[in-house]
Amino acid sequence: MSSSYGKWVRISIFGQSHSEAIGVTIDGLPAGIRIDMAELQRFMNRRAPGQSRYSTPRKEADRPEFISGLVEDITCGTPLTALIRNTNTKSKDYDNIRDIPRPGHADLTAHIKYRGFEDVRGGGHFSGRLTAPLCVAGGIFKQILQRKGIEIDARIVEIGGNSEDPYAEIDRAREDLDSVGGIVECRVTGVPAGIGDPMFDGVENTIAQTVFAIPAVKGIEFGAGFSAAGMRGSQNNDPFYMDEDGKIRTRSNNSGGILGGITNGMEIVFRCAFKPTPSIAKPQDSISWSTGKDAVLEIKGRHDPCIVPRALPCVESAAALALINLMNPADLI
Repeated sequence: MSSSYGKWVRISIFGQSHSEAIGVTIDGLPAGIRIDMAELQRFMNRRAPGQSRYSTPRKEADRPEFISGLVEDITCGTPLTALIRNTNTKSKDYDNIRDIPRPGHADLTAHIKYRGFEDVRGGGHFSGRLTAPLCVAGGIFKQILQRKGIEIDARIVEIGGNSEDPYAEIDRAREDLDSVGGIVECRVTGVPAGIGDPMFDGVENTIAQTVFAIPAVKGIEFGAGFSAAGMRGSQNNDPFYMDEDGKIRTRSNNSGGILGGITNGMEIVFRCAFKPTPSIAKPQDSISWSTGKDAVLEIKGRHDPCIVPRALPCVESAAALALINLMNPADLI
């Protein structure tokens, strides 16, 4: 299923941007895991819309409502399901998109794949709104991993090519009725060596698959990434040494903490590129389904001029989902 993922702990995300609710079901969590609901809500608030002038003005509390799987905030062994109500929708803003698809958005491909039966309101299940239930799962997984000494933290590297004053680029884009993308870096500490497998089940493979579940991600690199292509082996290789505790470490981390798809005990480092938000206020060339001719689209509604600031918890959630499924379930308790 396209909206499900996981090997040991499986998640299924459901709903659409303007449906009554969106949500997630998590299957495979061991019984006896306590969830700190206050901490989970703080995590959700980082992604929630309407928090600053840099995000969409759509106001949603994004408070997960757990309807199964918990007894007094402790997992009981059955699938855990959480709902997030959609309370601030304006579906009429998308009436013209039913006929004229947004360039750069999944409107076109959704219409072709689902034969015109797709939900265009707010982008349906292609909307960034569906990262809210991803963050419910990710927030829970982060708590579990933190108790095992594993920390996951994402930060903004740059927005619109600007690393010195990235938020200024959002203001400039908004003034031009446009949008802007950026780069997010994620660092994972505390992961022991020996996690992952070669070939198809490597750590890079697994993280990449979960990160690409976030709409607007267009690229990912680990460690030195693409810059390694311009290095010599003597520059790119990370020299080994024994630390004071008798553990094997590396003096640099161009590998991003992964060799042969397996963790080497160093910090896992990856960066992902986000494209600019497709929904912009400038008129754009498109086509009309009804007339079969070229058309000009003028988008209405509420949209983020840049999704990068709100994407940080989404990237952390994707990393947490990958790590949960790379580790032995018995190690989660």
